[in-house]
Amino acid sequence: MPGKYDVPYIQRTRDYYRAQGYEKDYVWAHHDEMPFTPLPKPLRECRLGLITTAMPDTVEGRAKRQVHASMSTPTPESMYTDELSWQKTVTHTRDLGSFLPLNHLRNTARAGVFESLSGRFYSVPTEYSKRNTTDKDAPRILELCREDHIDVAMLVPL
Repeated sequence: MPGKYDVPYIQRTRDYYRAQGYEKDYVWAHHDEMPFTPLPKPLRECRLGLITTAMPDTVEGRAKRQVHASMSTPTPESMYTDELSWQKTVTHTRDLGSFLPLNHLRNTARAGVFESLSGRFYSVPTEYSKRNTTDKDAPRILELCREDHIDVAMLVPL
Protein backbone atom coordinates (compact mmCIF):
# COMPACT_ATOMS: atom_id res chain seq x y z
CA MET A 1 0.00 0.00 0.00
CA PRO A 2 1.47 3.39 -0.96
CA GLY A 3 2.69 5.49 1.91
CA LYS A 4 1.65 9.06 2.66
CA TYR A 5 4.81 10.49 1.07
CA ASP A 6 5.29 8.08 -1.84
CA VAL A 7 5.88 9.79 -5.18
CA PRO A 8 4.24 7.95 -8.09
CA TYR A 9 7.36 8.51 -10.21
CA ILE A 10 6.49 6.29 -13.15
CA GLN A 11 2.99 7.70 -13.55
CA ARG A 12 4.26 11.27 -13.14
CA THR A 13 6.86 10.61 -15.84
CA ARG A 14 4.21 9.24 -18.19
CA ASP A 15 1.97 12.26 -17.52
CA TYR A 16 4.88 14.65 -18.08
CA TYR A 17 5.81 13.17 -21.46
CA ARG A 18 2.18 13.04 -22.57
CA ALA A 19 1.85 16.74 -21.66
CA GLN A 20 4.89 17.37 -23.88
CA GLY A 21 3.03 15.81 -26.82
CA TYR A 22 4.58 12.34 -26.82
CA GLU A 23 2.02 9.68 -27.68
CA LYS A 24 4.13 6.63 -26.80
CA ASP A 25 4.99 6.00 -23.15
CA TYR A 26 8.63 5.88 -22.11
CA VAL A 27 9.92 2.30 -22.10
CA TRP A 28 11.88 1.63 -18.91
CA ALA A 29 15.09 -0.35 -19.30
CA HIS A 30 14.89 -3.78 -17.76
CA HIS A 31 16.62 -7.13 -17.74
CA ASP A 32 14.86 -10.46 -17.75
CA GLU A 33 17.80 -11.87 -15.78
CA MET A 34 19.63 -10.03 -13.01
CA PRO A 35 23.18 -9.16 -14.16
CA PHE A 36 24.62 -9.55 -10.66
CA THR A 37 26.88 -12.10 -9.04
CA PRO A 38 27.25 -13.28 -5.44
CA LEU A 39 30.04 -11.75 -3.37
CA PRO A 40 33.29 -13.69 -3.83
CA LYS A 41 34.03 -13.51 -0.08
CA PRO A 42 32.50 -12.06 3.11
CA LEU A 43 31.74 -8.34 2.93
CA ARG A 44 34.24 -7.58 5.71
CA GLU A 45 36.98 -8.84 3.32
CA CYS A 46 35.75 -6.89 0.27
CA ARG A 47 37.07 -3.77 -1.42
CA LEU A 48 34.20 -1.39 -2.18
CA GLY A 49 33.89 0.92 -5.17
CA LEU A 50 31.46 3.85 -5.28
CA ILE A 51 29.57 4.76 -8.45
CA THR A 52 27.57 7.99 -8.69
CA THR A 53 25.65 9.76 -11.45
CA ALA A 54 27.13 13.14 -10.50
CA MET A 55 30.00 14.30 -12.70
CA PRO A 56 33.32 15.76 -11.53
CA ASP A 57 33.07 19.53 -11.04
CA THR A 58 35.85 20.14 -13.55
CA VAL A 59 36.01 21.48 -17.10
CA GLU A 60 36.20 17.91 -18.40
CA GLY A 61 33.44 16.68 -16.09
CA ARG A 62 31.12 19.47 -17.22
CA ALA A 63 31.91 19.04 -20.92
CA LYS A 64 32.15 15.29 -21.44
CA ARG A 65 29.18 13.13 -20.60
CA GLN A 66 31.22 9.98 -20.20
CA VAL A 67 32.42 7.67 -17.45
CA HIS A 68 35.00 9.33 -15.20
CA ALA A 69 37.29 7.90 -12.52
CA SER A 70 38.30 10.36 -9.78
CA MET A 71 40.47 10.05 -6.70
CA SER A 72 38.55 9.22 -3.52
CA THR A 73 40.97 11.18 -1.33
CA PRO A 74 40.64 13.98 -0.68
CA THR A 75 36.86 14.06 -0.94
CA PRO A 76 35.91 16.59 -3.64
CA GLU A 77 34.39 19.82 -2.38
CA SER A 78 31.67 19.68 -5.03
CA MET A 79 30.33 17.65 -7.93
CA TYR A 80 28.66 18.86 -11.12
CA THR A 81 24.94 18.20 -10.80
CA ASP A 82 23.30 21.05 -12.75
CA GLU A 83 22.39 18.91 -15.77
CA LEU A 84 20.78 16.16 -13.70
CA SER A 85 17.08 15.98 -12.94
CA TRP A 86 16.19 16.61 -9.33
CA GLN A 87 13.68 18.83 -7.54
CA LYS A 88 15.73 22.05 -7.67
CA THR A 89 12.89 24.11 -6.13
CA VAL A 90 12.69 22.03 -2.95
CA THR A 91 16.18 20.63 -2.41
CA HIS A 92 19.84 21.17 -3.28
CA THR A 93 23.01 19.17 -3.92
CA ARG A 94 25.31 21.01 -1.52
CA ASP A 95 25.26 18.02 0.86
CA LEU A 96 27.87 16.02 -1.02
CA GLY A 97 27.64 13.16 1.46
CA SER A 98 24.07 12.44 0.38
CA PHE A 99 25.16 11.25 -3.07
CA LEU A 100 28.93 10.82 -2.70
CA PRO A 101 29.31 9.34 0.82
CA LEU A 102 33.09 8.87 0.69
CA ASN A 103 33.73 10.10 4.26
CA HIS A 104 31.00 7.85 5.65
CA LEU A 105 32.32 4.87 3.69
CA ARG A 106 35.87 5.43 4.98
CA ASN A 107 34.47 5.41 8.53
CA THR A 108 32.46 2.28 7.75
CA ALA A 109 35.60 0.55 6.47
CA ARG A 110 37.50 1.55 9.64
CA ALA A 111 34.65 -0.02 11.65
CA GLY A 112 35.31 -3.31 9.81
CA VAL A 113 32.08 -3.56 7.80
CA PHE A 114 34.14 -3.97 4.63
CA GLU A 115 37.89 -4.13 4.08
CA SER A 116 38.60 -0.93 2.18
CA LEU A 117 37.31 1.77 -0.10
CA SER A 118 38.80 2.00 -3.57
CA GLY A 119 41.29 4.78 -4.20
CA ARG A 120 38.99 6.00 -6.98
CA PHE A 121 35.26 6.53 -7.32
CA TYR A 122 33.41 6.48 -10.61
CA SER A 123 30.96 8.87 -12.24
CA VAL A 124 28.61 7.51 -14.85
CA PRO A 125 26.38 9.86 -16.84
CA THR A 126 22.64 9.65 -16.54
CA GLU A 127 21.99 8.24 -19.97
CA TYR A 128 18.59 7.90 -21.55
CA SER A 129 19.85 5.33 -24.02
CA LYS A 130 19.73 1.72 -22.88
CA ARG A 131 22.12 0.90 -25.73
CA ASN A 132 24.76 3.42 -24.59
CA THR A 133 24.42 2.29 -20.99
CA THR A 134 24.67 -1.39 -21.87
CA ASP A 135 27.24 -1.23 -24.67
CA LYS A 136 29.46 1.67 -23.58
CA ASP A 137 29.12 2.92 -20.00
CA ALA A 138 28.59 -0.37 -18.13
CA PRO A 139 31.58 -2.11 -19.77
CA ARG A 140 33.78 0.91 -18.96
CA ILE A 141 32.67 0.89 -15.31
CA LEU A 142 33.35 -2.85 -15.14
CA GLU A 143 36.83 -2.30 -16.63
CA LEU A 144 37.62 0.39 -14.03
CA CYS A 145 36.32 -1.76 -11.18
CA ARG A 146 38.51 -4.64 -12.33
CA GLU A 147 41.55 -2.33 -12.60
CA ASP A 148 40.95 -1.23 -9.00
CA HIS A 149 40.28 -4.80 -7.75
CA ILE A 150 36.74 -3.98 -6.63
CA ASP A 151 34.77 -6.81 -5.07
CA VAL A 152 31.51 -4.95 -4.53
CA ALA A 153 30.10 -1.75 -6.03
CA MET A 154 27.76 0.70 -4.36
CA LEU A 155 25.54 2.60 -6.77
CA VAL A 156 24.44 6.04 -5.53
CA PRO A 157 22.28 7.86 -8.09
CA LEU A 158 21.45 11.50 -7.70
